[in-house]
Amino acid sequence: MKKIFAIVLASTLLFACAEMTQVLEDVNGMSGTTPALTNTEVINGLKEALTVGTNNSTDLLSKVDGYYKNPALFIPFPPEAEKVKEKVIALGMESQVEKFEMTLNRAAETAAKEAAPVFINAIKGMSISDGFAILRGSDNAATQYLKDKTSAELKVKFQPIIKNAIDQVEVTKYWNPIITTYNKIPFVDNQNPDLEDYVTTKAMDGLFLMIEKEEKNIRANPMARVTDLLKKVFGS
Repeated sequence: MKKIFAIVLASTLLFACAEMTQVLEDVNGMSGTTPALTNTEVINGLKEALTVGTNNSTDLLSKVDGYYKNPALFIPFPPEAEKVKEKVIALGMESQVEKFEMTLNRAAETAAKEAAPVFINAIKGMSISDGFAILRGSDNAATQYLKDKTSAELKVKFQPIIKNAIDQVEVTKYWNPIITTYNKIPFVDNQNPDLEDYVTTKAMDGLFLMIEKEEKNIRANPMARVTDLLKKVFGS
């Protein structure tokens, strides 16, 4: 009888321990054993995600043909000067137009080499107060936050980079003959778009598009979470 009683008592204690363990697990992680994320972990995870995204994006775009051979990012002839393109192609300057478009994209690719530090500085200034809202937001919420907060400043910083890039790849060498020929056509309105502003805007648009792609990948693909913190934040 004592032996039977001891077996029953032991079984009861084991059952009670199992129940207590489950309760502690539920309280600790609400589902499993992962502790709740702190504000600091969230903001640091977002900063890591954006850092990974910006580094990957700038590395890809700064390579030769990073813009030029990417249909989603290719920088075309300035839309406001489309009639210039049509007229000069009709005059036999198609190869000059193609070379001009190539140099626009080369300028963006050159600028992308200098973009990473600009983005990283902006990422460092992200406030912790929006961390959880970004984490629980849409799959491009962090990129959109970065874009909203930094575009004006980034444009100011990008413009001299683009200007140097434009000079470096000799955009005007191909643009000046095109616009000079066009402006000599009788009865046309003279055109001369701000190429620096145009390439700056398009280069930034391309960078944000690529960063957004990287963010979506990190959120959706566990293999893209290359650090423990990213795995914890985006796996929660």
